[in-house]
Amino acid sequence: MCRAAVFILFTTALPAQTPAPIPANLRFEVASLKPSDGTAQVSGIRPSPGGERYEARNCTIQLMIQVAYRVKAEQIVGGPAWLANDGFDMDAKAEKPSSSDELHVMLMNMLADRLGLKFHREKREMSIYALSAAGPATKLKAHEAANGGDPWIDQTEAPFLHVKMKATYAPMDYFAFRLSQLMDRPVVDLTNLPGGYDFDLEFTRDLPPGFPQGGKINGEEPDTSGPTVFAAVEKQLGLRLKAQKGPADVIVIDHAERPTEN
Repeated sequence: MCRAAVFILFTTALPAQTPAPIPANLRFEVASLKPSDGTAQVSGIRPSPGGERYEARNCTIQLMIQVAYRVKAEQIVGGPAWLANDGFDMDAKAEKPSSSDELHVMLMNMLADRLGLKFHREKREMSIYALSAAGPATKLKAHEAANGGDPWIDQTEAPFLHVKMKATYAPMDYFAFRLSQLMDRPVVDLTNLPGGYDFDLEFTRDLPPGFPQGGKINGEEPDTSGPTVFAAVEKQLGLRLKAQKGPADVIVIDHAERPTEN
């Protein structure tokens, strides 16, 4: 499985104000998907610069589904065990340079074509973080349509635990998905804010579960100072994160076939 996702692309949500619909039948011109031999030094999934290639190394199919459909692992149920346990390498090429939204659709279609992937969606009650507006006005800046571009969030974590996000044209459902990947439960967008936004967010993550007391990273104790994600989201963005029970999207796998080498 993906042991250390050193690189990973969380592909963008289709923004509410997309100028033109993305064709649902988009497919990579060529795509190779085969079991990983385990020699890759890094694991994860990302597009290559230029918008023509998409690659994954030692990556589980479950993680590919997470990226394609913007869910956490616990929001995928059913299907054979190898979806979550076996690593695969993917090399895919688009016919021409494509936007991140177009590559997103191509990844969905590749999973359907190569795995015969079939699923249905359900709403299930689970522990979530509800993302909502903290008041009648937020501190978010609406992206100027004239600036164009694809929705995106640059994310860094240096030093360890200190997260910086720089969002460009990011819809709130995509922001919620990205936060979900850093937290212990899904983040559900309840803001009802349309369109995409430009913003910066800085916060300090909690220590990973099981991190030993007095443990060190590169010989130093981790710096846990700085605002929590809850405080940062409210103070810096004018939004609120609240732990609660609520309905969340769940993907129920109905059918998946192990891909053969090609």
